[in-house]
Amino acid sequence: METKKKALGRGLEQLFSNNNIIDFDNFEKEIVSDNKNNVVMIKLDDIRSNPHQPRKTFNEESLQELATSIKEYGVVQPVIVKRSIKGYELVAGERRCKASRLAGLSEVPAIIKEFTDEEMMEIALIENIQREDLNPIDEAKSILNIINLKGFTQEEFALKFGKSRSYITNLLGLLNLPDNIQKMLISKEISTSHARVLSKLEDSKQIDELANKIIKDNLNVRELEKLVNNKDVVKRKPINTTEIDPKLHIYENVISDKIGNKVKINKNKIEISFDTVKDLERIMEILNISIEDE
Repeated sequence: METKKKALGRGLEQLFSNNNIIDFDNFEKEIVSDNKNNVVMIKLDDIRSNPHQPRKTFNEESLQELATSIKEYGVVQPVIVKRSIKGYELVAGERRCKASRLAGLSEVPAIIKEFTDEEMMEIALIENIQREDLNPIDEAKSILNIINLKGFTQEEFALKFGKSRSYITNLLGLLNLPDNIQKMLISKEISTSHARVLSKLEDSKQIDELANKIIKDNLNVRELEKLVNNKDVVKRKPINTTEIDPKLHIYENVISDKIGNKVKINKNKIEISFDTVKDLERIMEILNISIEDE
C-alpha cells in the first residue's frame, strides 16, 4: 500500500515538474493506471465530496446537459474515489456525480485509489482549471492554490497550463476585490472585464460606488475605463516582477529529469523538493554525494 502511494505521488510530481503542458483530456488516465477490470459500481450516497474541492458553484445548465448525456449513454468515464472511515471521498468527478443524481442514477462506476490529502488537493485543483463553466473567482482561487502549493511563479504556471502570463495576472488580480464585488462577479451582475478594471483600484469605497454605477447605469467597459481615468481614484501600484531567464527553465527540467523531483532555480539558488529522508538519500546517491558515518 505504501509503495502504491509513493508511485502515485511521483506521477503527480512528474506531471508538475516536466515542461510539457498538462493534457487535460487524459489527465485522469495519467493519475491512475487501471484497466476496466478495476472499475466497480459504488452508491452515490456512499460518496462524499472532496474536502479539498475549491469549487463552490456549478453551472446548472451545464449539469443538466451532462445529465441528459448520462441518461442516454451512461457515465462513460469512471469517477475516482478513495476509501474513508464512512464510505468514500471523491477525488475526481464531482460534476459526473451531481449530473448522475440529476439523471436519476443511484450508483456510478468508480476506480478506488489511495491518495494523500495533498494529492487530493492537487487533483481537485487541476481538474477545476480545465472547466469552461468555472466562475472567474473560483478559477483564480484554484490557480493561486496551485501556485502556492507547488511554488510556481505566475510565468511558470502560465507555461504549464497553456495560459498567457497576462491572463493569469489579470485573473489573480480579481482576488484583490472586496468580497461583495466578487459576489457580484460570480452572480454576473458585473462582467469579468468590468471586474478587471475595478481590481486595479485601491479604495474599496470607490470600487463599491463604481460597481453600483455599472449596474445602475448599465455602463460598458469603455465607459467605466473613461470614468476611472477622469475620476480622482487611487490605483494599485503594479507588482514589479522580474522575468526568469528561459535558460533556467531548461536547467530546472534537466536536473528534475535526472533526479525525478521538482527543481526550482531562483536568485542564484537551486531548490530541490523531496518527500522523506529516504527520498533525500536517493537524490544524494544519484548526485554521487556520500556522508561518512562517524
